[in-house]
Amino acid sequence: MEVTRKNYKDSLNTVYSAIEEADFLAIDGEFSGISDGPNVSALTNGLDTPEERYTKLKKHSMDFLLFQFGLCTFKYDQAKSKYITKPFNFYIFPKPFNRTSPDIKFICQSSSIDFLASQGFDFNKVFCHGIPYLNQDEEAQLREQTEERRNQHANGGGTPSYISPSSSKSPANVPEEHKDFINRVIEKVEALFSNSEKTLDLEPCTGFQRKLIYQTLNWKFPKGLHVETVETEKKERYIQVIKVDEEERKRREQQKLEREQEELNDAVGFSRVIHAISKSGKLVVGHNMLLDVMHTIHQFYCSLPEVHRVLRIVCAFSSQGFS
Repeated sequence: MEVTRKNYKDSLNTVYSAIEEADFLAIDGEFSGISDGPNVSALTNGLDTPEERYTKLKKHSMDFLLFQFGLCTFKYDQAKSKYITKPFNFYIFPKPFNRTSPDIKFICQSSSIDFLASQGFDFNKVFCHGIPYLNQDEEAQLREQTEERRNQHANGGGTPSYISPSSSKSPANVPEEHKDFINRVIEKVEALFSNSEKTLDLEPCTGFQRKLIYQTLNWKFPKGLHVETVETEKKERYIQVIKVDEEERKRREQQKLEREQEELNDAVGFSRVIHAISKSGKLVVGHNMLLDVMHTIHQFYCSLPEVHRVLRIVCAFSSQGFS
């Protein structure tokens, strides 16, 4: 089963069920490269100790991207004396959740890209439809930022994505060069109140101008408006002003909070599959899979430990399913 950002949410329960009912799992990854220094044969010398191999891979391989993750679940059918397999092929790409979310940098190795291209690998599915992800620290940081913004908005601070009545007690301090712009916005909003239209879409503008609009409208029109930033497919951001009564305002604010929560869950993305594998406690097997496990931990869970902790960490993950 091929899984991209388009069908990920619809497929998630199927993946969870397959993991839960499996006797064991197999994984395999495809990467944007293998080594940023030594050639591959030197990087994977068969005479290396586990610590030496780990140190080399940690130093020379972690700046590449794991952008395809293969998962196959195996369940033994006693009646038919055979294993029932369920394969999943996930395309993965670290699409930023918002402007404050991690903007991941990664490198590519020409030989790896050439090999994947020769095998018919679909790079468009990675870059256009890849499933996003966050590791645990990134998820915690974004959830904390989201909660801080909500608290600021409730107290009248920051730049809210909607207007709450009476959250601004004084007029905005509008710089001279922006006064004509803000006055034109005020005129448009006043006209909205006097006609039958319910919605007003302002022209795209800068983040600072949007902040001035929010502060000004929040002070000048403390009730009767819902004001929200909208982003187009071309990443242009503009402000939408909607006439509302108090009941509808509260409903829209609640919907906004629910959308934020859903978007944040979407940003966690593929990491939810890794969490499910770990929590299942199922045996995970693979061919020459140290690099796969290291990338999986590094991208979707947490930063890799130093070498003196590697055996303890590997043992810990083995107890949760990685072997």
